[in-house]
Order: sequence, then structure tokens, then C-alpha cells
Amino acid sequence: MIHMEYYLVVSTIMFFAGIFGFFYRRNLLAILISIELILNSVDINFAVFNRYLFPGQLEGFFFTLFAIGISAAETAVAIAIIINIYRNIRNIQVSKLDKMKH
Repeated sequence: MIHMEYYLVVSTIMFFAGIFGFFYRRNLLAILISIELILNSVDINFAVFNRYLFPGQLEGFFFTLFAIGISAAETAVAIAIIINIYRNIRNIQVSKLDKMKH
């Protein structure tokens, strides 16, 4: 059986990679992927803590499934917004979004 710490280390690495990508990327799709990394690290934590703290119960897994559903809906809306931005200004760089004001 794999120890809980290994899962938490993977989750922590994913979380900080997502935070880094969110703050230092300039492309909207890369920022969206970074947000997904953050959400997936939280999902891993839900499942791991449920497995180790309450082995016979499924609440953590249901929270994880709910979070995955919310994440999928958020991604669909974000991609629709990014496609609309690309159609209007032909660029998805964050620094070029000030053109949307005019």
C-alpha cells in the first residue's frame, strides 16, 4: 500500500505548478490549464484524505466527483470565452486584452 505522504507530495507539486503557471503565464489557455492543475490537486486531496481517514465511507470520493463536474463546466465556459476573445482580437495573450475595452 502506498503511503499517504506520497499522494500529498504529488498533490503539492501539482498545486504549486498550477500557482506558478497562473501567475507567470501570459497565454489564456496556459492559465486555464494551471487552474485545472490546482483543482486536480484538490481532488487528489479529497480522495486521499477520505481513503486514509474514513476507509469505509465514500464522502471524499463524492466530493471529488462533484469537483470534477464543476471543473468540467468551468473549463467549457472558459474555453467558450477564450474562443470569443480570439474571434474578436485574434490573440489570446493576456497583455493584449486591453483592446477589448474599446
